[in-house]
Amino acid sequence: MARFDDLIHQPVRLRIMAALAALAPDASLEFTALRDMLQVTDGNLSTHLTKLEKAGYVAVEKTFVRRRPKTYIRATEAGRRSFADHVAALRSLLDLAPTSPEGRAE
Repeated sequence: MARFDDLIHQPVRLRIMAALAALAPDASLEFTALRDMLQVTDGNLSTHLTKLEKAGYVAVEKTFVRRRPKTYIRATEAGRRSFADHVAALRSLLDLAPTSPEGRAE
């Protein structure tokens, strides 16, 4: 049964996981591309990535490209599973919600 994940539920982390889950399983995003996509600061993104990395939901790879540091982030298999479960739980909740402003199904 799908369940909510409190770690993923936070809005910025939910957006991080959504962006990474949309990629192929072995694909990653460069830190600045992810930062720009989410419109957050370096520090804010870094803090959220650290929490996701400690949980095993993302993998962070630091490397150099032409002597410049680059950081790449990808969703791990565990992160993809947790995100999928969280999305399924959200969908289940939304299925229970009324579909009209008056509180009844149309």
